[in-house]
Amino acid sequence: MTTLMIQGTTSDAGKTTVVAALCRWLARQGVSVAPFKPQNMALNSAVTMDGGEIGRSTALQALACGIEPHSDMNPVLLKPQTDCGAQVILRGKVFGNMDALDYHAYKAEAMKSVLAAWEALSSRYDVIIAEGAGSPAEINLRANDIANMGFAEAIDCPVLLVGDIDRGGVFAQLVGTLALLSEREQARTQGFIINRFRGDIALLQPGLDWLEARTGKPVNGVLPYLHGLLIDAEDGVATGGESHKGALRIVVPVLPRISNHNDFDPLRLHPGVDLIFIGPDQPIPPADVILLPGSKSTCHDLAWLRQQGWAEVIQRHLRYGGKVFGICGGFQMLGKDVQDPDGLEGQAGAVKGFGLLDMTTRMVVGKQLANVKGTLAFGPGRPTLTGYEIHNGVSSGSALERPLAWIGKRPDGAVSADGQVMGTYLHGIFDDPGACEALLLQLGLKKNTHRATDYHHHRQQQLDRLADSVENSLDCEWLRRLLKVA
Repeated sequence: MTTLMIQGTTSDAGKTTVVAALCRWLARQGVSVAPFKPQNMALNSAVTMDGGEIGRSTALQALACGIEPHSDMNPVLLKPQTDCGAQVILRGKVFGNMDALDYHAYKAEAMKSVLAAWEALSSRYDVIIAEGAGSPAEINLRANDIANMGFAEAIDCPVLLVGDIDRGGVFAQLVGTLALLSEREQARTQGFIINRFRGDIALLQPGLDWLEARTGKPVNGVLPYLHGLLIDAEDGVATGGESHKGALRIVVPVLPRISNHNDFDPLRLHPGVDLIFIGPDQPIPPADVILLPGSKSTCHDLAWLRQQGWAEVIQRHLRYGGKVFGICGGFQMLGKDVQDPDGLEGQAGAVKGFGLLDMTTRMVVGKQLANVKGTLAFGPGRPTLTGYEIHNGVSSGSALERPLAWIGKRPDGAVSADGQVMGTYLHGIFDDPGACEALLLQLGLKKNTHRATDYHHHRQQQLDRLADSVENSLDCEWLRRLLKVA
C-alpha cells in the first residue's frame, strides 16, 4: 500500500481537483485507489455508504475512484457554526460542538481517529491519495497538526506541493511555503505541481528551471486552466452573475453558514436559468424565484436574512406572483418558527420564521443522514429523483399534508395551496434531469424551451477532463514510480 499526500500553498490552490484528477487517472488504469482527507472544515457534506457524514469534495473524489464514499475517507469533519466554533464529526458521527481553542487542544486525540481510519482504508486499497487542508506553512496551527505535515510525518508518506499560478506569485508561494517547513518536511516534499496555467508553456519554462535549481525539487508538471470546469466545491461559493434575456431568474442568498450550495450547480448549467448568488449587503434584484439554501445554523441565518431585508423582499416578491423554494434549513425557515432549545446549531433559543407554510421546526438530538430515492408529487409521470438528507430538526404542521415528494411511502417537503411556496429536506434534488425539469416548470420555466443537464453524467465528464489533464500535463512515469504502480 502506498500513500501520496497532496498539499497546497493556500486554500483553493487546487488540492481537491488534483486529488480527484489523480484518483480518476489511477482508476482508469485499474489501480485500486481511494481518497483520504484527515481533516476538513466545510459546510458542503455528503452521506456515506456506512451512514456517516464526510466532506462533499471527498465524496466526489470517491466517485472519481469508482467507489462508494465511506466515513474512513474523511475522519475529521469540522462544520462551522460560529466564527469561533464548529460541530466536530469523527469518522462520520457527531462528536460534539467545540470552540476553536478547545478543538486545538483536542487535536492530539483526534489524530487517533485519523490514523485508525487511514489504517482501515489502507487495508482495503492499494493506493491512497490524501489531501491536505489550507497550507502546511500555517505556523500558528503547527502544534499537533493532523491536517498536513503532522499526518504525513505520522504515516511517513511523500508529499507533492500544489501552487495556483492563476492567482499570481506562484513561485513565491512554492518557495516561501517550502522555506517555512522543517528540514524533515522539506525532504518529505518530493516536488511541485503548478495549477491553472493559461498561455504558452515556453514562456513559463525559465521560471520552472529557476524553481528546480533554487529548491532542488522537480516540477512534476503544469496543469492547464480548465475553462468551464464545474464540480462539487469543497466550500467556497462564487457570488454575482450576469442576466440572460428570457431566462428564469433565480436568486440565492449567500447565508453566513450556507451549506451544500452545490445543490444549485445543475441550475447554473441549465441554459434556461439565470442563477445569481446574492452576498451580504448586495442589492437584491427582481427575480422569478427566491431560493433559500441549506444552513448549518438555521436560527442564526434566519435572523441574518431579516437584518438584510429579505423578509420584506420575499413578501413583495410573492405579492407580484413570484415563487419561493427552500432546501433543508431554507425549508425550515419557511415555517412559523424554528426552535433550538438545546443550542444544537448555535445559541439556544427560537426564531420566528417567514410564516409562509403552516409548520414548526424543532431541533432535536440525532442528525438525519440518508441517501434516498423517491418521486415528485407532481409532474408528468411523477419523475423519479435521488438525493440525500443531512439535517437536525423535525418539522410538523398541516403544510406537510401537501408534500413536494415521496420517499417510498414517506412524504417529504411541502407545497402551499397556491403553489407559490415550496420546500424540501432533500439535497441534490436538481441532479436528476427529469426531476429538475419538472421542478423548474413548477417554478415558472417556459415549456419546451430548454432541457436540464444530467448532473450525474456531468460529474463523470468533468472527472475525466481532470484525468486527461494529468495524462497530458504531468510526468506520469515519475508518478508511477513514486506510487509504486506498474
